[in-house]
Amino acid sequence: MKLSDFDFDLPDDLIATRPATPRTSARLLHAEGGIRDANVFDLPNILRPGDLLVLNNTKVIPARLTGQRARESAQGPVTAKIEVTLLSPTPTGDWTALIKPLRKVAEGEQISFDAGLAATLIAKQDGQGVLSFNLSGGAFDTALAAAGAMPLPPYIEAKRKADAQDRVDYQTVFAKEQGAVAAPTASLHFDQDLLAKIAAKGVDFAEVTLHVGAGTFLPVKVDDITQHKMHAEWGAVSSEAAARINATRAAGGRVIPVGTTALRLIESAAATDGTMQPWQGDTDIFITPGYQFRVTQGLMTNFHLPKSTLMMLVSALMGAERVRDIYAHAIAKRYRFFSYGDSSLLIP
Repeated sequence: MKLSDFDFDLPDDLIATRPATPRTSARLLHAEGGIRDANVFDLPNILRPGDLLVLNNTKVIPARLTGQRARESAQGPVTAKIEVTLLSPTPTGDWTALIKPLRKVAEGEQISFDAGLAATLIAKQDGQGVLSFNLSGGAFDTALAAAGAMPLPPYIEAKRKADAQDRVDYQTVFAKEQGAVAAPTASLHFDQDLLAKIAAKGVDFAEVTLHVGAGTFLPVKVDDITQHKMHAEWGAVSSEAAARINATRAAGGRVIPVGTTALRLIESAAATDGTMQPWQGDTDIFITPGYQFRVTQGLMTNFHLPKSTLMMLVSALMGAERVRDIYAHAIAKRYRFFSYGDSSLLIP
């Protein structure tokens, strides 16, 4: 299939820059047989007893930093403003990062941030930098929380800068495991009250962890999608989560991941017959039409960018023609799109 098969025209004013308030009031396109317009707070009446929702409990770090590089010259210190977005930790405790402008920082030079945080550029590779910070452990976390900003997606960042409200809005209510630089956005629609109401209907939950990386926003640059190289992200499925998924399938319930990140992780961990087992490691699974799903029987997800790998994923689950109809309906009914937008429940 070609990249153009996953393109569509989206009015710019449908790109959400703030979430619905309260979270659960976001609209929900329910595609199961037909298409029904609902709201996220309707989920207790839509899901069936015995279903299981798979939640990604990753926690977004305030990964965007603004600092200064100082360099001595004959005329005195010369400073330059440097923007840093942390991407992922290395096995040695350093961080890979996007650095703008990278050309203004030489290897061995230091960038100073607020809250006593500083980093030395120790390497440049593939247009990114590797940074060694002056703090580690809890001291690093505390300084990063004070100095950093939430790493909003590029299509929101282009319209406005992150602010204090994003520290709440761009984090799920069940976030636990720190390490993501982008939110599992379908999960942003839940609050504790809705989770309790869903549980009261006999729906179970399993928590997994996939640390969403900035690669989730990388565009596909090849027309032949089979030539696209998928980014890798670290994830883990615990023995408890695997057991809950296996028990749900054995009892005839539906396994419904909340978000494409949870879906990609459980599909990576499942055996060919759908049996789940504890798993951890990097996954670069690329799901396109023709993929045979092992364990996923539905998906709650927001509306995705044209020509993105996530459009390919939902097309694999629902069928490309069906997805075109769903997106045409969403645009005609003026659903809000992308990370802070409305959601959908897709049941093949």
